[in-house]
Amino acid sequence: MRNSVQEKLLFKKCHAFTRADEVKARGIYPWFTPIEGSEGPVVYMEGREIVMAGSNNYLGLTTHPKVKEATIKALNKFGSSCSGSRYLTGTIDMHIELENRLAKFVGKESALLFTTGYMTGQGVIQPLVGRGDSVLSDKDNHASIVTGNLIAKGGMNANVVRYKHNDVEDLERRLKQIDGGGKLIVTDGVFSTFGNIAHLDKISELAQKYNAQIIVDDAHAFGVIGEGGRGTSSKFGLKDDVDLIICTFSKTLASIGGFVAGDERVMNYLKHHSKALIFAASPTPASVAAALAALDILEDQPELVTKLASNAQKVRSGLLDLGFNVIDGETAIVPVIIGDDEQAFMLWKGLFDAGIFVNVFISPATPPGKAMMRNSFMASHNDNHLDFVIDTYKKVGRKIGLI
Repeated sequence: MRNSVQEKLLFKKCHAFTRADEVKARGIYPWFTPIEGSEGPVVYMEGREIVMAGSNNYLGLTTHPKVKEATIKALNKFGSSCSGSRYLTGTIDMHIELENRLAKFVGKESALLFTTGYMTGQGVIQPLVGRGDSVLSDKDNHASIVTGNLIAKGGMNANVVRYKHNDVEDLERRLKQIDGGGKLIVTDGVFSTFGNIAHLDKISELAQKYNAQIIVDDAHAFGVIGEGGRGTSSKFGLKDDVDLIICTFSKTLASIGGFVAGDERVMNYLKHHSKALIFAASPTPASVAAALAALDILEDQPELVTKLASNAQKVRSGLLDLGFNVIDGETAIVPVIIGDDEQAFMLWKGLFDAGIFVNVFISPATPPGKAMMRNSFMASHNDNHLDFVIDTYKKVGRKIGLI
C-alpha cells in the first residue's frame, strides 16, 4: 500500500496552485488555446479565423507546399520514425544531408542534428565542460541553456556563472575572477523574450582576451538576421570567431529538431559523448525533410528575410506611434510592455475576441511588474494583417485605458 502521507506531501503544492483556475474562471486565461487549423498568418481557433501574431514561424514556411510535399515523400519512403538513436539504428541519409547543408549555410566545417532544439542546448554544454572549467551564461539565456548549465554544474562539477543580461562589463568582471580551466561563454544571439541582439562583437573581443570559447544560440536569429538569414555571427561578420552555433528547427525551418555547428573535431567528440544525442530517438524523417525543404526556400528566396524585417518594423512603428511602451529592435519579435498582469490578461482577451492571437508573458518569464505582450511576425503576413493588428491594438488599448 502506498504511503498516503508522503503522497499528500509530494503533491501538496499541486493542489495549492489555483492561480490558473482563477484566471480561467474570469475568462481571460491566455495559454494552451488549441489551434484547429492553420494557413500560416491566419489560424482557426474556437471555430473562427484568428490572425496569428505570436508564432515563431518566422518565414511562414510551415504551410508552404514544398515543405508539405517533402514531408509526405519522406513519410512514404521511411515511415513515421527512425526507431532508434543516431548512435545506433536511427541515422538515415537525410540526416547527413541536412547536417552538411546546415554547416555550409552557417559557414562551419560540420554540424550535428539533435531531436529537439531544447535537447541541443543541454546536450552540447554538458559534454564540453568538467571539473575546473567555467561556463559564463547570460542571465536571459533560453531555458535549454539553463538546463545544460545545471547538468554541467551538478554532474560534471563545472563552475557556472551567470552574468547580467547583455552586460559585457559584468561579463569581463566575471572572466577576470576565473583562475584556470576552460572558459565557455554562452549567449542567445537574439533573446527570445525582448527580441534584443547580443553584443557579439564585444563578447568576441573578451573571448579572445581571456582565451574563452563562444556558443551562440541562434534559435531566434537563424533566418531572421545576418546575410540571407545566416544569424548573429553573420550580422557582426564574426563567423570565424564564434566556436559553436546552436539552433532549433521550430522557427525558421518549419519543423522540430535542432543542430549544432562548428569544427569537425568538436562535432565528432559530441557524437560520442552527448547523452542527449546518444540516448534519444533521432529526428523523424518527416521533420528532417521539412527542414531541408525550408532551407532550400531560404537559400532560394533570401528576400523573405527582408520582408520579415519590414513586417515587424511596420507594427513596431505603428504601436510606438499609438503610445504603447514598445521595446525597439530589429528582429521579428515586437514586445509591448504592459506592467500589470491583470491588464496584460485583459489586453490579450480583447485582442483575441477581436480576432488576434498574441503571447502574454508574466513573471517569472519576465521581471516582476514587467508583464508584456510578445508579438512576433512572419514574412507571410500581408499589409491587411498588419494593419488589422495595429488598429485592433488601438481600439482595445484605448478601451482598457492603456493608451
